[in-house]
Amino acid sequence: MTKITSSEIRLVSRPKGMPVAVNFTLAMTELEPLQDQQVLVRNLFMSVDPYMRGRMNEGESYIPPFEIGKPLEGGAVGEVVESRSKEFKPGDAVTSNLGWREYFVASPKELYSVSRDIQPLSVYLGALGMTGMTAWAGLNSGEVKAGDVIFISGAAGAVGNMAGQLAKLRGCRVIGSTGSMAKVMFLRAECGFDIAFDYKTAPVLEQLNLEAPDGIDVYFDNVGGEALEAALSVLRIHGRIIACGGISRYNDKKPQPGPSNLFNVTAKRLTMKGLIVTDWMDRRSEFEKEVGGYFRSGKLKSKETVVEGIDQAVNAFIGLFDGKNLGKMVVKLT
Repeated sequence: MTKITSSEIRLVSRPKGMPVAVNFTLAMTELEPLQDQQVLVRNLFMSVDPYMRGRMNEGESYIPPFEIGKPLEGGAVGEVVESRSKEFKPGDAVTSNLGWREYFVASPKELYSVSRDIQPLSVYLGALGMTGMTAWAGLNSGEVKAGDVIFISGAAGAVGNMAGQLAKLRGCRVIGSTGSMAKVMFLRAECGFDIAFDYKTAPVLEQLNLEAPDGIDVYFDNVGGEALEAALSVLRIHGRIIACGGISRYNDKKPQPGPSNLFNVTAKRLTMKGLIVTDWMDRRSEFEKEVGGYFRSGKLKSKETVVEGIDQAVNAFIGLFDGKNLGKMVVKLT
């Protein structure tokens, strides 16, 4: 193997509140020669995800923290450049959790083969990747069924718009909140949401009461904060909450008080389930068959915000918290 120098994004300090550019650095590294049972991969697209913010804090939660001075890790799709393993050959398309770098050397067990027949390959980070699977797993976890009225916060984001489209395919009435009128129109016109509103124009509870005067059955939570409190007020008896994320609180410097109306969980006999997609990996083939079928038939749309160049990855990540993405945020490596 010819010596390869690769660019990578490293964490140099832990953010205090909102991440800033100086928390990261773009570094160069020289890869070690390929050994037996190893594969050299060139990343083509990297996934940019809000959950990565939690890994920048010190101390473990459900996933180990990033190490200072070491490259970040995240979803990526790439192509095999060289292989000393029978499982892969040059030109194969693979996904991995070894993003945020241009090249890497891995063992076969760290790679997952995907088909080049589906383009662009970045869809394996969104609709047909962990994003789409998170939405699918959430709906299954919440036992979402035809006839349900479901409210989704952060609805124009990567998981939110997938959850809404899949809920519509199940026969639900879908309501979404988002942060601009352009995103409202995207949800209505492209994703088929029955109702979408801009949470910045009026309180979420006020708009929910207007759009769902008889209440909702399910709340798919990507935001936390005001949206969660509003949903607790509007949920019907025996309603369900799918606790997927809380991006409105990820950059808080200290924990915030919980919803003031949390007793509604008791009074309404609500069910609230936390969701981590890695718990569902044993059902990956089921997800790929169902959601892949929707995508190939044109029933499911994949929306991406594509940023070009690894040197723009940090700006793309910070942009998540300012709502700069419409659908899935990815970085295309050039």
